[in-house]
Formats: sequence, structure tokens, C-alpha cells
Amino acid sequence: MGCIEQLKYEILLSKARFKECSTFISSNYDEYYQVQPGYRMMNVFIIGVPPIYVAVDGDNIIFPYTKPCHGTFLLTIESPEEVEKIKTTGELVK
Repeated sequence: MGCIEQLKYEILLSKARFKECSTFISSNYDEYYQVQPGYRMMNVFIIGVPPIYVAVDGDNIIFPYTKPCHGTFLLTIESPEEVEKIKTTGELVK
């Protein structure tokens, strides 16, 4: 399993609820997708309360990440590979 800590990321929200993450994504991004809990991204599994929104902004992917004992964070990471993957495997919402 991978480790988000080893990647260059930016925290957009910290210690947030999943609803807050979904609202932030739907309010701030034109292109976002819905995935189910257990979706694998960046070699980690995304967990949470569905629907889980993942946004695309150029080569950046924006997603909620839950770190046990620390809470849920909304992260943005530059990853053209993950952007292409979400475009083919995620369910487009907007």
C-alpha cells in the first residue's frame, strides 16, 4: 500500500466531514466524479461516506483522504495519471 505522506500535496480542508468535502468540491470545481468507498487512488484506498466526490482541475486531482486517528482532509495532488484514471473509471457528476 502507498503512502500519501510521500507525495507532494496541498491541504484544502483539514479535519472536515465528508459532506463538507463534497460541498467544497461541488461549489469550487466544474469537473468532478463520484466514486464508491474502497476506490483505489495513488495506491491507497479511499474510504468514506458515499457519495465520495473527486474533482479534476487540469493535472490536479482533488479528493477526501481519511487518515485514521487524524480525521479527513481534502487534498489536491498533481497527477496526470490519476486524472486520466478517474475520467475513465469514475461516474461524472458535473
